[in-house]
Amino acid sequence: MSEIFEEIKEAVIDGDEDLAGELAQKVLDENINPVEAVQQGFIKGIEEIGNSWKAGEAFLPDVMMAADAMKAGLAVLEPSIAELGGGDDDTGKIVLGTVEGDIHDIGKNIVGALLTAAGFKVYDIGIDQKAENFLAKAEEVGAQIIATSALLTTTMNAQKELIEYLEEKNLRSKYKVLVGGGPTSQTWADEIKADGWAETADEAVELCKKLIS
Repeated sequence: MSEIFEEIKEAVIDGDEDLAGELAQKVLDENINPVEAVQQGFIKGIEEIGNSWKAGEAFLPDVMMAADAMKAGLAVLEPSIAELGGGDDDTGKIVLGTVEGDIHDIGKNIVGALLTAAGFKVYDIGIDQKAENFLAKAEEVGAQIIATSALLTTTMNAQKELIEYLEEKNLRSKYKVLVGGGPTSQTWADEIKADGWAETADEAVELCKKLIS
């Protein structure tokens, strides 16, 4: 199994969408746990290319190609991951999205996949979402948690605006608000009075379990 995870990781690093999709299909065909494929293959690949970029050894087009390769693989695996988790309403309902002005979705997609695998019912509203869209969806589906992602320092403030919007509507106490994304931190979460922050997708899953229990 570790061999296919390594191949997936390399396909992501190489930005090979076709191969990433083929390997994801191979995971399903060989009855390998798709969540493990995400954790040990796709996430490892995206982390490695991210570290190379930070170190100046990779360039933005490399990161974007890696992200597309990861998306191609996740698209194949997501239906099986959802089946695995069962999307049980009893576990909890989570509205997930990237904030207004931000079109990044790598981290959000990974978090969504792992939350689904953990049994949560996840409503992913996508990228570039206004505060009112998060609230409208949460009200519509009866969610307990609103999870927001921001990958740019310029869009982080939209997470604060969401919390202020909930306060304005007298609905702040109704929802647990999570923040995440590259420039965010526990300090930022404390500053804007969010209910939690997670650095990794695994931590986000544990945090949601804790908040709902």
